[in-house]
Amino acid sequence: MPRQGDRRHSPRVRLYQRIVAAIDDGTFPPGARLPPEPELAGRLGVSRSALREVLILLQEDGVITRRQGSGSTVNQRPPAPGLERLLPVEELLGPGAVRCHRRAVELEEPTDFSGHHLRMAPAERSRFWETVVEVDGAPACFAHEWAADESVLRTVAGPALIEALAAPGAGEVTEEGSVAAGTMLAVFLEAAPGLAFTARSTLGATVLGEERGRAVSRAPETPALLLTQTVSASGRPLLSAKYLFPGGAPPLALTPRR
Repeated sequence: MPRQGDRRHSPRVRLYQRIVAAIDDGTFPPGARLPPEPELAGRLGVSRSALREVLILLQEDGVITRRQGSGSTVNQRPPAPGLERLLPVEELLGPGAVRCHRRAVELEEPTDFSGHHLRMAPAERSRFWETVVEVDGAPACFAHEWAADESVLRTVAGPALIEALAAPGAGEVTEEGSVAAGTMLAVFLEAAPGLAFTARSTLGATVLGEERGRAVSRAPETPALLLTQTVSASGRPLLSAKYLFPGGAPPLALTPRR
């Protein structure tokens, strides 16, 4: 499946990074509305079509919210309601027979998404997993997860987490019909139970798209819920993820506020 990492040197990626940098340095702080597209395109020296593509990607990644007639707003940083308790997707999907199928495993240089959310240096490498989570035999979630560079994981979490991610079966692409270990977040929580993980989460709406729709025999325009999440410990982001739940998937078992 084509992913952002396959286009990391494209002008679109560089434009994405410029906008994110402007958000990080306070030019467009959380809660601020971005300038209208014609004005922003002029300030950045790009075409409106190129800017629109990047704004769509930023929305998918949970960085901004776009509303027709209202423009684009930078998302606030607090976690979304109901996600204060950090749980892997397998538990969020509630009851039912849950199985995880690993579709891709890669060691890759920073992408627009992982580089921003994991604060990666150009020389660092992230471990990427793509997993399809099924409930009662039906695809219920596409999980794209990136772990921070091994040196960061070793410093913050110790060698046990690195060994768990590299263990046979944990990070392997499965043959058709076979069952892999769980999501990367599940491995994190099991391998480092004493670590005080925190998460920043954003919920949004999107569609499956052609590739993911083809994988589950659904129309590309099928609506889906998108959960983006960054998991940190000791003030350092260790895992970033996109979890896509297609229409018809079991409702998420979210934890209510106390």
